[in-house]
Amino acid sequence: MPLGAARFGLLGGVADLGKLELIETQTFSGVSSANFTSLGSYNVHFLTFNDIDISTDSKLHSRLSNDGGSSYISSGYQYATQRGNVTGLFDEMRSTSTNYFYSVATDNGGSGTNETKEGYSYFYNLIDSSKYSFGTGMSMSRNSAGQGIMMFSSAVKPTAETHNAIQILPAFGTMTGTVSLYGIAES
Repeated sequence: MPLGAARFGLLGGVADLGKLELIETQTFSGVSSANFTSLGSYNVHFLTFNDIDISTDSKLHSRLSNDGGSSYISSGYQYATQRGNVTGLFDEMRSTSTNYFYSVATDNGGSGTNETKEGYSYFYNLIDSSKYSFGTGMSMSRNSAGQGIMMFSSAVKPTAETHNAIQILPAFGTMTGTVSLYGIAES
């Protein structure tokens, strides 16, 4: 037994607390969305997106579903973001009523070679019908001028209901890349 393991509760499976458990990875080409309809019983989800190339200059977003992915909610989200680029531009964007869950958010990246989007997002309370669903994320992308753009984002769906599916989609066009969804173990 490691020194202090019993003292810190690292016996009997408790050591897995906070462990990332892969739910699903999707690698796709030329699709209009990537839908994750099996969220498990996790209170916190972690999503990564890598090498996302959108067919037209466009942002990457997400939406939630309350019917297992049969449809996705396209109104009533709130968000706040901070954006900065390599030229020193820093600004904020926010809305109390928008059609995307900006936990996954990127700036308008270009559609040229190596103008991809990378980042991660946390989703909180999605399957808890008594709480609002929250999210936060970070992304890096390149615009059509080849400049790096970082974005920190946060979002809420201020409706206490179960959200049991996540959709990742570009604002316009189709996308190619890889998205992975994890659950974070709590016991």
